[in-house]
Amino acid sequence: MIGIVIVSHSKQLALGVRELAAQMVQGQVPIAVAAGIEDPDKPLGTDPIQVYEAIASVFSDNGVLVLMDLGSALLSAEMAIEFLPETQQKKVHLCEAPLVEGAIAAVVAAAAGRDIHQVMAEARGALLAKATQLGVVTRPLSLASHNTPTTNIESPTREIRLSVSNRLGLHARPAAQFVTTAARFQSQILVQNLTRNTELVRGDSINQVTTLGVRQGHELLITAIGSDADEALSALQALFTNNFGEAARSCCSNKEGLPNPEGEDNVALNSPPAFHHEVKPASHGELSGIPASAGVAIAPVVHYQPTHIAITEYHVNDPDAEWQRLQAAINIVRQEIQAVFSQASLQIGDTEAAIFDAQLLFLEDPVLLEAAKERIFEHHINAEAAWQAVVDEVATSYRTLEDSYLQERVDDVVDVGQRVLRLLGGNVPANLHLEEPAILVTTDLTPSDTARLNPKKVLGICTTSGSATSHSAIIARTLGIPAVLGVDAQVLHLADGTLMALDGETGRAWVEPESHILDLLAAKQSAWQAAQQEARSTAHQPAITRDGRQVSVFANIGSINDVQVAVASGAEGVGLLRTEFLYLDRTSAPTEEEQLEVYQAIAQVLDHRPLIIRTLDVGGDKPLPYLRVGFPEANPFLGWRGIRFCLDHLDLFKTQLRAILRASVGHQIKIMLPMIASVTEVRAAKVILGEVQAELNQAGISFDAAMKVGIMVEVPSAVAIADQLAAEVDFFSIGTNDLSQYVMASDRTNPRVANLVDALHPAVLRMVQQTIQAAHTAGISVGLCGELAADTLATPILLGLGLDELSVNPQAIAGVKQAIARFCIVESEAIVASALQQDSAVHVRELISTLLIRPA
Repeated sequence: MIGIVIVSHSKQLALGVRELAAQMVQGQVPIAVAAGIEDPDKPLGTDPIQVYEAIASVFSDNGVLVLMDLGSALLSAEMAIEFLPETQQKKVHLCEAPLVEGAIAAVVAAAAGRDIHQVMAEARGALLAKATQLGVVTRPLSLASHNTPTTNIESPTREIRLSVSNRLGLHARPAAQFVTTAARFQSQILVQNLTRNTELVRGDSINQVTTLGVRQGHELLITAIGSDADEALSALQALFTNNFGEAARSCCSNKEGLPNPEGEDNVALNSPPAFHHEVKPASHGELSGIPASAGVAIAPVVHYQPTHIAITEYHVNDPDAEWQRLQAAINIVRQEIQAVFSQASLQIGDTEAAIFDAQLLFLEDPVLLEAAKERIFEHHINAEAAWQAVVDEVATSYRTLEDSYLQERVDDVVDVGQRVLRLLGGNVPANLHLEEPAILVTTDLTPSDTARLNPKKVLGICTTSGSATSHSAIIARTLGIPAVLGVDAQVLHLADGTLMALDGETGRAWVEPESHILDLLAAKQSAWQAAQQEARSTAHQPAITRDGRQVSVFANIGSINDVQVAVASGAEGVGLLRTEFLYLDRTSAPTEEEQLEVYQAIAQVLDHRPLIIRTLDVGGDKPLPYLRVGFPEANPFLGWRGIRFCLDHLDLFKTQLRAILRASVGHQIKIMLPMIASVTEVRAAKVILGEVQAELNQAGISFDAAMKVGIMVEVPSAVAIADQLAAEVDFFSIGTNDLSQYVMASDRTNPRVANLVDALHPAVLRMVQQTIQAAHTAGISVGLCGELAADTLATPILLGLGLDELSVNPQAIAGVKQAIARFCIVESEAIVASALQQDSAVHVRELISTLLIRPA
């Protein structure tokens, strides 16, 4: 692999360039930095020895490219080469390319396997897009030309006809499942909607599949061409047979009796879809719109004007570099959306957060990417113009669909498209930071816009377009921001500071409302706030059953921001701190000091509440780009992960343990080891912990010598030997997410078997029971930190099993505490006794539901 060296007078600048470049290629290309000098008073400068060491650290026979900023950087680089052996000097190339753009272009080319001269050419051409403004007009390129792939005519061809039984057909989530499944196979998958007599489209394209406009009752022809055609069709048929996992949702509806296509039945009960909204006559000063998010807001208006990105099409001489530039921007946007997905998973749960899956699939859509690439290479146009053209075509295809729900997915297409264009053009998002609380007035908000809103400043949302079933509306409801959408455009002409009132439950807004309107709304707002305050105050009380048994309710978190939300939501501590966020999305492992700062900050917010820190849980299934596994794992889920990974990377493990121990002073911090499958692993980890403690003692560094150590119980072997493990540790935490998959031998991401992964299956519940009994016999506490803990239907089961604590996502805390207060231990134990005798998770759920609704 070609190595890259960045030489700069400023160490901060060089490190920033390296981080940016490394993100473009996920750490695949070795990059070294030689920047600044060791002089606190005058840190700017370059050192030939630093440059020499940097070159040596990334040297290979493939060559090294050295990028410099200016002045002495060039002299230092030239001098450094003289220190190298003559055979190596010929393979080190100094390049005059711009530092930032050149580094990005170089690493992308190196990662693509180009030779050193091609990499230099890419770096030198990095500024070409900025310098060239020729504006060449090209003919439109239809995405349809990329629908049908080239296949081997001799390949086996199979086809099936399937009818769609989903209430809303192939909407965003089922379409994403279809595309993801199709992409797993070597065979080419083609799909045709026979009911609508559409053309054949590619099954691995999210946009092509979605724009088939497949509704309930439509018949599809699915063709597979390739060696694994039978297996591919069998997997796709299983999706249809299982209703794409929506069987359990078929009974869920909103107030209008319509299904909630994105699983929004928990958050959208006050928000009927736009296409069923009847606009009532508006009184004087009143605007009528679509109720999208319940609540009352009274505040001055502030207008928000989304940043308009003007695209200029121009000729490029190096289409290869332009294509790499587009791919680099797409990679960064993918990381941004994955970050949004992770945060949404924490705030609203995995199921609802899956609305962002379609945005990720959009970026990976082969039809879209091939069309953009063809425009760049055939017509030599810039990446911005090519990308805008293909995004516009996709958006237009969505708008022309007859189905109103699918038409609303245009917002997601535009949102993702704008993200990429902003990166390509170096634009920053429009400022959504408000100095004072206000009602935001605008034409529309994208999901990205909405996700950036601060509910303490944005008291309400009023737009002239949008609908209650849009993803933006879902996010507004999640944030608790009242919203009225689709009001008359006259609202856009109001001056900033004009007083407005809106009622997100009825879909009405008032401009400069009269006193009696203000009184009515203020009374409604006060009642609503009182109800919310009562819920919040209840959430800050201990969770106690009707017969006096207290159960601790902790939070699962993954950042400093999360712990603040958790405490505000009534968390009595943190039952699971996922430390992976410290290690991901970077080019090197976090230092001891970096980790110490984060752990101390979180513990400080908790103010002596318990904090359970899970040690690093990555490996084959969640690899770190800066650590080379050395070989791909056939089944990473059963491979080198969790404690196994840490025991093989003692430098990483010891650094984390040192940081945790140092942070423990004055706080209730506990260590939890993940993926424990044997007593040997626990003992090995304790030996290493002891070594770290001894090192700290020798250095005179304080730590909590009595800090407790526990384990995650998430594999069947740990359950089987729970009595032996309990003798080694201070507490158990049951991870039902993984335990359910291991017990049922089923992957929740595999649609053919995902329905088996239910933590309420009697087999899983018996495992949980066995673990709790072993823990209590040994006199140690046991908690549960899987998604099951947040399922209030399961609360009586968990109480009856005897758990000491539950750890849930912050937004579930209030509901779980209220559920605990509704039961007593005796009746819960009776429910458990019956549940353990059932033969399926479905029957367990039916049992609980029957018992909960029977007359008192």
